[in-house]
Amino acid sequence: MRNLVPRVAAIHDLSGFGRSSLTVIIPILSNMGLQVCPLPTAVLSTHTAYDGFKLVDLTEHLEDFIAHWEELGVSFDVIYSGFLGSANQICIVERFIEKFRRPDQLIVVDPVMGDDGELYKSFTEEMIGEMRKLIKYADIITPNITEAAMLLNREYPEQMTNDEAKEWCIELAKMGPKTVVITSVPSEPNSKSTSVISFDSEHKRFWKVSCSYIPAVFPGTGDGFTSVLIGSLTQGFSLPIALDRAVNFISIGIRSTFGFPHSEKEGILIEKILDNLKAPITMSSYEIL
Repeated sequence: MRNLVPRVAAIHDLSGFGRSSLTVIIPILSNMGLQVCPLPTAVLSTHTAYDGFKLVDLTEHLEDFIAHWEELGVSFDVIYSGFLGSANQICIVERFIEKFRRPDQLIVVDPVMGDDGELYKSFTEEMIGEMRKLIKYADIITPNITEAAMLLNREYPEQMTNDEAKEWCIELAKMGPKTVVITSVPSEPNSKSTSVISFDSEHKRFWKVSCSYIPAVFPGTGDGFTSVLIGSLTQGFSLPIALDRAVNFISIGIRSTFGFPHSEKEGILIEKILDNLKAPITMSSYEIL
């Protein structure tokens, strides 16, 4: 039986300052009508783009937290994992999915490992291997192009054709997930845009949503994108419309924030744009590839 309010287990870190991870995920999904149940993997003073951040690793407590939820008989309509700080945490998430899995559930794995062609400092080759195992459990994965390259053991591409992106999506789908969504796909040379390209392996369809490039890097945009995607799918929207809503929300957030004398490290000003999630669908820009 479904919950009265769709319930999502959000397995992410919590940063006290800087809009990323749970501080982005909770307001977006709550605004979209979901009950967010955080399972924090770590608590940080700020996200890791700030020098000197302080971190409390919660790995040793996760199993107890999960056991208590199991005792209470808590059930989830969505399981959503993001940044995981160790190979052990990745294994814990695998066991969490096995314990709480049910037939009508949506399992989303955002395999957060790196960006701009670089592995995050806290990640190791062992963790990439464990992440390849974790995505087998997912209905949807949302790697950026860097993470897709790592999962496939490919070189990071400076540009990518639609056909190349489609081939990457197919290869990732063969690793287990039903739907693959690759973000930050670099467009053709001289094009001032990036793309989100998705493959629905069940229906053998590819979707593409493009967005204009703005010369700024805001932490937390990947968390925001995947959260809007999950919220839209849970509300009953189709995959291409959900992709379109997620891209548009993040694009509006970046454009709204870019005009202010604002530190990029603080993330996009989601407080100013949350009401956009209530707007009706008036137009979509997705393409069928």
